[in-house]
Amino acid sequence: MNNLTRRMALGLAGSTIAAAAMQGGEAWAQAAPAIPTSPATMPRLPIEANAELRLIRPSRFVPPDEVIFRESLAKFTQATGVKVTADFVGWEDIGSQTAVTANTGAGPDIVVGFGQSPHIYADKVIELTDIAEYLGTKYGGWMFLGEKYGKKNGTNNWIGLPMGGSTGPIVYRKSAVTEAGFSEVPQDHAGFLNLMKAMKRINKPGGFALGNAVGDGNGTANWLLWSHGGRMVDEEGKVAINSPEALASLNYMKELYPTFVDGTLSWLDPSNNRAFLAQQVFLTPNGVSLYFAAKNDPATQAIALDIEHAPMPRGVAASTPQSATILNAMVFKHTRFPNAAKALLAFMMESDQYDRWLTGCLGYWSHPLKAYSSSAVWTSDPKIAVYKEGMNHRFWSGYSGPISQAAGTVESEYIMVQMYSSVASGQATPQEAIRNAERRIRRYYR
Repeated sequence: MNNLTRRMALGLAGSTIAAAAMQGGEAWAQAAPAIPTSPATMPRLPIEANAELRLIRPSRFVPPDEVIFRESLAKFTQATGVKVTADFVGWEDIGSQTAVTANTGAGPDIVVGFGQSPHIYADKVIELTDIAEYLGTKYGGWMFLGEKYGKKNGTNNWIGLPMGGSTGPIVYRKSAVTEAGFSEVPQDHAGFLNLMKAMKRINKPGGFALGNAVGDGNGTANWLLWSHGGRMVDEEGKVAINSPEALASLNYMKELYPTFVDGTLSWLDPSNNRAFLAQQVFLTPNGVSLYFAAKNDPATQAIALDIEHAPMPRGVAASTPQSATILNAMVFKHTRFPNAAKALLAFMMESDQYDRWLTGCLGYWSHPLKAYSSSAVWTSDPKIAVYKEGMNHRFWSGYSGPISQAAGTVESEYIMVQMYSSVASGQATPQEAIRNAERRIRRYYR
C-alpha cells in the first residue's frame, strides 16, 4: 500500500483487525489467521486534491454487510482525507439508478452494481486493469467468475472489479427432508421432483422464486435451463433458447411448480427468506443470509440447528448449474477523481478490510480472489462450506455467450424468468413460452 500516499500507508500500518461472525452478529473484532499474499506493487495513484467520492451499492441482506462496509469506507477517509458518501439502494432499484447515472453523465463516481452492469455501460466506465492485476498478483489470482465478470469480453481489459458473489444453493430443513423419506437432496431431476412431491404431501413444501427477483428469480430460471443442458445463446452470441433442452426444462417446470408453496409467482428476493423463517417453506435456494438470520435471532435458533445446505441439483450438467449474484464495482468516466476512486476499490479488497467484511457476513458475498479461500470464515461453521467456491461456478449471465450489454438487458428485463413463470401459471404452453422468449431475446442479440 506504500504507493497510495504516505499518509494512507501510515493510516493502514497499524490495522490488523480481522473478522469473525459471532453470535448476535455484532461482535466481530477477533484475531484470525493472516491471508496468504504474494509480493505485488500497488500502482501509483496520486490522489487528486480535494477529492470527494460518492458511491452507491445494493442494500444489505445481513446487517454486518453495511456496518463493516461503512467502517472500511471511514478507514479510507481517515487514511487519505478523501470523504466518501455511500448510499445503499434496493436491489430492484440499483439497475435504474445506474442507468440514470450512465445516461446523464452525473451522479455517483462509483457504482457497485450487479455482475453485468459494467458490460452494459462499457463505454461509460474507466478501465480498472491496473488495480485488478495488482490484486490478482497479491492474492493468488482471480476465481473464475471474478475474471469472467471483470474483463471486457474478448480482452484482458478490466472494466469491473468484482467484490464478491452471493450464491443460492439449496437451503433446507433436515427434519422435513428426513420426514419425507430422504437422507439428502437428490442431484438428479427425477429424484429431486420426488423429494419435492413428498415434502408437499407432508405439508412441508419447498418453493423457488418465480417473480422478477434480481437474484432468486433469475437463479431459478438459470438453474432450470442449465441443469437440462440448455443455454440462452451459443459461444458466438447466437440465440439458442429454442432447443429440445429448453423445452425439457419447461416441461419439468410444469411438474415441479405444483409442489411449491403458494405465492412463488410474486416472490421477490426477500420473500423466500421470510417464508422459510415463518416455517411456511422448508426448502428453497438462497444465499447464506437465511442461515445467518436464523442463527443470530434467539427466536429462530432452533430452525438454524435444523438447517442444512446442498448444491443445486445438477441434472445433466457437468458441474453445479449455478452462477452467482455478483457485486461488480465500476468507476464512471464523469468522475473528477479517478485515482481516488481506484484507490478506494483497491483498499476495500485488501485483507485488513476484505477479510473482516467476508467473515462478518458469514461468507454472504463469497470471495473473488483465491487467497481468501484461507479465510477463517470457511472453517468457522461446516454448514456454510457449500458457499466457499461460489465464485468458481462455470456458468454466467447469458451463458454460453459473452457477458455483454445484450445479456445484461435480457436479465434485467427478466425474460427468462417470465418464460418459466408463464408456463407455471398456465398462461402459455412450453412451446409458446419458448417462442415468446426467443422473440424478445432477439431484440438485443443481433
